[in-house]
Formats: sequence, structure tokens, C-alpha cells
Amino acid sequence: MIKELSGLSSEEQELILRAPFLTCILIAGADDEIDRKEINKAIVIANKKVSKARPSLRAFYKEVSLDFEDKIKILIQGYPHAAKKRNEMVINELSQLNLIWKKINHSFATDLFHSLKEIAQLIAESSGGVLGIKSVGDEEEYYVDLPMINEPGKN
Repeated sequence: MIKELSGLSSEEQELILRAPFLTCILIAGADDEIDRKEINKAIVIANKKVSKARPSLRAFYKEVSLDFEDKIKILIQGYPHAAKKRNEMVINELSQLNLIWKKINHSFATDLFHSLKEIAQLIAESSGGVLGIKSVGDEEEYYVDLPMINEPGKN
């Protein structure tokens, strides 16, 4: 159990724990295809976050990184294959974080918000844009700032 999540319902805790996966799925699948390179980048990011994340997030990422590849593959299978429908569902889930921010420690929420944005940027850059010319493809660029998630305390 992650102490910062102890005051949340089990559904809210689950959403917080799924947020990094949802971010990866949204950005990696924005161009209609979640490729192996993007999944591998997500695994590397999750593993690095265990030791390199802000101290308030290390226990969180330790939990998230356990069996990361299996978890993300299972989650992907639970969404429609078509990007438009999948993205709508993922965006709806991520937007629910806005209701949870005020229920958890502000510092933890802010650190997690910025961490999710960092994950989004790194995943977007992993596929190299169009023919390697742009670092972020047009489809990813639309979502990379995670506009559906408000910064905690700034609604």
C-alpha cells in the first residue's frame, strides 16, 4: 500500500496506479499504432522512475514497475483497437484524476502530474516523429501535454 493513496477508495487507488500506463497507451497509440519501440521505452521509463523519480514517487513507481510489460499489454487488450475509440476511453479515465487530486497530498499529486507529463513527452519522442525528422509526431503532439489533466490546485 502506498501511504499517499490510503485515503482513497479502491477504484481511485487503481486509477492512480493505472495513470502511467494510460499515459503510455494514449501517447503511444495516438498515431493508431502502439509499436514495440514505444512499449520498450515505457518499460525503461518505469524502471528508471523507481530510483530516479522524486522521492515522494519512488514507492509509487516501485509498485507500478512490477510486471510493467505484462500490465500494459493486458490494459491495451482491454481497449478498442481503433485509436479514436481507445483515445476517447483513455482520455475519459485520465480526466478522472482531476477529481482525485484534491483528495491526496498536494505535493504527491503535483509530483505525479509532472511525472505523467514527462512520461508523455518521452514516449512521444521514442517513435521519432515523421521519418525521424520531427522528434514528436503530429498525433502525439496533440496529446503530449495531457490537456485532459489539470495541474493539482489549479483547476
